[in-house]
Amino acid sequence: MGKRSNVLVGLDIGTTKTAAIVGEVTETGVDIIGIGTSPAKELRKGVVVNIESAVEAIKKAVEEAEHMSGCRINSAFVGIAGSHIKGQNSLGIVAIKGREVDSDDVQRAVEASKAVAIPVDREILHALAQSFIVDGQDGIRDPVGMSGVRLEAKVHIVTGAAASIQNVVKSVNRVGLDIDDIVLEQLAASEAVLSKDEKDLGVALIDIGGSNTGIAIFSEGSIKHTAILPVGGNYLTSDIAQGLRTPFNEAEKIKIKHGCALTALIPKEDVIEVPSVGGRDAREVSRQILGRIIEPRMEEILSLVSKEIVRSGFEDLLAAGIVLTGGTALLPGINDLAEKVFDMPVRKGSPIGIGGLTDVVNSPAFATGVGLIVYGSKQIAGDSFHRKTGGALNSMIKIIKKWFFEFF
Repeated sequence: MGKRSNVLVGLDIGTTKTAAIVGEVTETGVDIIGIGTSPAKELRKGVVVNIESAVEAIKKAVEEAEHMSGCRINSAFVGIAGSHIKGQNSLGIVAIKGREVDSDDVQRAVEASKAVAIPVDREILHALAQSFIVDGQDGIRDPVGMSGVRLEAKVHIVTGAAASIQNVVKSVNRVGLDIDDIVLEQLAASEAVLSKDEKDLGVALIDIGGSNTGIAIFSEGSIKHTAILPVGGNYLTSDIAQGLRTPFNEAEKIKIKHGCALTALIPKEDVIEVPSVGGRDAREVSRQILGRIIEPRMEEILSLVSKEIVRSGFEDLLAAGIVLTGGTALLPGINDLAEKVFDMPVRKGSPIGIGGLTDVVNSPAFATGVGLIVYGSKQIAGDSFHRKTGGALNSMIKIIKKWFFEFF
């Protein structure tokens, strides 16, 4: 088992599962060559609450991915989510003294945008360029080569709680892996499931995970707004467990096998078997009862997302509609319910434009893992949208890694 220089790894540490996906960068794009998954209960609302469990889950997923791909995994692009993540727009201004703008000027302008008031317990994860202004001329996507005396960069800044980031870094480092970068999960997922046309027209990506729902709004080819709501698929499972009086694990299985987000789509004659608690016999229940439990909770989650989109002020820019991804997006009927809530076109987002084991990862549940690899490939290629900023986060990762190996 060897290491190949053109291989990248995406590590999605989720609430319900940890997935390690191996991709090989080719001349035509990315080929998926390995995948490993492990059930996970080490996160709560996107935050690591048990490092030992997180380490075991990551280790199992990585070993499985190594075995399938035949590659040794030494580093990974790691996804991060959680209600501690916050996004805000900022403006960076630099002087260019009447000459042509070069890539260093662009980088300086982006760096200048990071001079915002951020609490000491938070770190910058991303500084994502949206557009540029040269001497008052707005809407410029790439100012390199233009002449002027003043360059302004409109930038979307994503921050996270330093302690939560540190716990993710520690968990990954204890498996013996380096971190290539830490990436906001819905940003990574957007790389796998959204087309360029959708980003240009205006689209909202909604990544519904186990305990969080991530939102990323794109328009005119750049990201405009990000947010994470502390609600997700586990809330459906909890409602099923209570409503049908069945263990949580059984409720999750029932949701996956028989769940439907729209009760009207369920035939009246459908019946499901529900395991009981305390050794009692299993019961038969109408599947429509299950639908009446799931639908209001799912509608509530989507309504919260709709309110966040309205609050962002970008709801009128979403000409391409809504794209749903994440494990909960697999729920039958969710598109119909979402179209009713958002009053705009909705589709499910599975990874597109990739090769290799497409049949294995062709699911909204693997959008983040695949997207991390696509994000990484663009970053390495020098795409300006993904260029590393070399900020405090990368320095913090190095410090934590050094501390870890000194004491352990």
